[in-house]
Amino acid sequence: MSKSLLYFCAFLACGLSVAGEPPPPGEGEVLPQQSTAVRDVVIPVPREVFETLDRFRDSNWRAVQRLDIAQWRPRIDPTENALLLGVVIAEGFIAVSAEDAAEVKSVGDAVRRFTRALGVEKAALRRSRSIVEHAEKGDWPAVRKEWDGLLPEVQKGMKELQSEPLAQLVSLGGWLRGAVALSGLVLQNYSAKDAALLRQSGLLDYFELRLGEMSDEIRANPHVAQMRASISKIRDVFASDDVRVTKEMGKNISAISERLLKDLGRKNRAG
Repeated sequence: MSKSLLYFCAFLACGLSVAGEPPPPGEGEVLPQQSTAVRDVVIPVPREVFETLDRFRDSNWRAVQRLDIAQWRPRIDPTENALLLGVVIAEGFIAVSAEDAAEVKSVGDAVRRFTRALGVEKAALRRSRSIVEHAEKGDWPAVRKEWDGLLPEVQKGMKELQSEPLAQLVSLGGWLRGAVALSGLVLQNYSAKDAALLRQSGLLDYFELRLGEMSDEIRANPHVAQMRASISKIRDVFASDDVRVTKEMGKNISAISERLLKDLGRKNRAG
């Protein structure tokens, strides 16, 4: 896969929020270069994300794809729909990196389903149509350019509906999908340099802070509670003073995030 074809589609992953070892945001410190905060909602910077993904351009992208995600269906609870939308948008990272036009189309359809359920379909409709059109033509630079603006428009639409907590959950869902994908890519051909990307303390601090500020109703949601618990577990993986991220640590992060993603999608089999 050529370097020029690895430049991202927004989010993330709401989501592939990959990072080194940044200090916690909110205390005068900064988020990792792959993400930025817009009115307190963390949004990945597509260019930086794809430059990170470019390190894995020779990886088996099919192995990290989750084709079932594009078949997920909205639920009744908007809290869960926000998390699921984040996962779906993040899956677009992988579909574009894999240059999988059929999957990009499927993910685009899923984005429309979830944005419709959350009342922000208008914010995503034009771009999602354009993304699919460019993907069918094999125009991947144009796909990435369009996807570049998808998440910010969705987040803006949600904030206009005064749904900032849900906007935060979209980013959290994207982070989760990104953690699964990144750990999978790292473990395919482990190197300490690549594994260092798994150390995301600043983002963990950020999400813990935001989750703690949410309403009791949101925090009582089982999936949100599992998210909070899993963030603590991932933090424990890095509890040692050893700055090197070992292969075993990568396996632990993969297991925690994979289990969480599986539980989140359990009710979402197509049918």
